[in-house]
Amino acid sequence: MPVFRQQQIVANLKRRAKVLAAVRRFFAKEGFLEVETPNRIPAPAPEAHIEAEPSGSWYLHTSPELCMKRLLAAGYGRIWQLCKCYRRSERGRRHLPEMTLLEWYAAGWDYNAMMASTRDLVRAVMDDACGGSLVCRGRRIDLEGPWQELTVAEAFRLHAEVSPEQALADGRFDEVMGLVIEPRLGWERPVFLKDYPAELACLARLKKDDPAVAERFELYIAGLELCNGFSELTDAAEQRERFAAEQEARKAAGKAVYPPAEPFLRALEDMPPAAGNALGIDRLVMLACDADAIDQVVAFVPEEL
Repeated sequence: MPVFRQQQIVANLKRRAKVLAAVRRFFAKEGFLEVETPNRIPAPAPEAHIEAEPSGSWYLHTSPELCMKRLLAAGYGRIWQLCKCYRRSERGRRHLPEMTLLEWYAAGWDYNAMMASTRDLVRAVMDDACGGSLVCRGRRIDLEGPWQELTVAEAFRLHAEVSPEQALADGRFDEVMGLVIEPRLGWERPVFLKDYPAELACLARLKKDDPAVAERFELYIAGLELCNGFSELTDAAEQRERFAAEQEARKAAGKAVYPPAEPFLRALEDMPPAAGNALGIDRLVMLACDADAIDQVVAFVPEEL
C-alpha cells in the first residue's frame, strides 16, 4: 500500500480545522460580517514586488483588499473573510503560490486598534488550538504578557549594520530584513514591527507627525512573519499617484503593467478612515503545529497536483 504524505500530517490538518473554527468564532463574537469577494478580477493593485497570476485577460487576486475596501466605501463597518489568494512564482519553505489569507477591516480604526485586534485574535486562536500554550522549537512563546512594539528604525539599530534608509538606497532592504532581522524577532513574546519607510507602503496612510514613515505593521512570532496591516490611505488622488509610481517601477523592471483599478479608485473617494490587516492562515497553522515548513500544514502542494 502506498505511503501518502497526507497520512503523515493528519494531526496537523485536524489542528488546522481548529484554527479555522476559532477564527470564525472570534469574528462572530466581535461583530464582524463575513463576506466573500471575487477571486478573479480585471485589475490587481500594482505593487512592484507582488506578481498576479493571469486568468484569461483578467487576474487571480493577490488579496481581496480592493474589493473589501469598496465594501467599506459602501457603508460596511466591520468585515472579514477567509479566501484563497494567488501570487505567481512564490514557492518556498514558507510560501505557496496559492495560499489561504485572512483579511479584516474596521471603519474608524487606525493601525494601533488593528494591532490590538490582531493580538486578541491570535490569543483566542492559540487558546482554542493549543490550549493557550505556544511552543516553537522547544521555546515557549509568552502570548499573555505585553507584546513588544518595535519600529523598523529601532529594529535596524538593534540587529543590522545599516540603516533602513541605506538598505533601501542599496536595494537590500528585503535582504537585510529576511536574513538578519526577521529571524531574531518574537522568540520570547510576539513583536509588532511598525512604522515602515513610506516607500514600502503603497496603500497605507503616512504618519502625520513623520511622513517619512507609514502607519504599517507586521507581526512576528518565532521569527515568522504572520501579517501585514495598516491604517488605510483614503486619499484617492494620492493613491492614484502611488499606483502610477508602482506601475513605473514594474515597467522599469520589465514586469507586466496592470490595467488601472478604476472602480476601486473611484470608491476610495467615499471610503471612511479605516484599518485593515492580511494574515497568512497557513503560517498561523505552522505556529500552532510547531511546523518548520508550510508543506506540513496543507493537504496538497503544487508538486502533487
